[in-house]
Amino acid sequence: MEKFINHKGLVVPFNRSNIDTDLIIPKQFLKSIKRSGFGINLFDGLRYIDEGYTGKKIRLINKDFVLNKYRYKGASILLARKNFGCGSSREHAVWALKESGFKVIIAQSFAEIFYNNALKNGILLINLKNFFIEEIFLSIYNQKGYMLNINLTKQIIYKQSGKKINFSIDPFSKYCLENGLDDIGITLKEINAIKLFEKSHKKNNPWL
Repeated sequence: MEKFINHKGLVVPFNRSNIDTDLIIPKQFLKSIKRSGFGINLFDGLRYIDEGYTGKKIRLINKDFVLNKYRYKGASILLARKNFGCGSSREHAVWALKESGFKVIIAQSFAEIFYNNALKNGILLINLKNFFIEEIFLSIYNQKGYMLNINLTKQIIYKQSGKKINFSIDPFSKYCLENGLDDIGITLKEINAIKLFEKSHKKNNPWL
């Protein structure tokens, strides 16, 4: 997993609450447990105006959908409202967002399972009070190419105006992101202890 220390990126405004995982990646595209291949179907029901299904190569684009607008092309920070990632626990939703280039999601609140899945896949999720959410939405609408600079180590969002917004994150999640550690990476940090246990266990239990 890539280390996350500091990120500066274009922000796309997804002005909506209760964005569930079926909206992020519809159920018909959950036919693989690989972590790639889902980005093209991110927000499929909003992104396209034709009915999507796996294997369809030519799609009709919904030009009114925010992620299809040229001014937000290449955005890596997504701004939404409360309860982002609610619904089923599908990790595919996180994979689709990550493959589409999103490194940070800012919202008033997140569904707990989605929050944990995102952090374990290297996406930083930031909870902000509604006052700050409204402030950032307004800045995006008033300025094309609006960007934010996010420093995880200092836990600060730097706005283009120079204003700083502090955010919180639990120490363990912060440690994992800064060091690029997912669950497997954390386990492998104890590889020597694991090998010693396996050797001792086999010696003491030769019948196994």
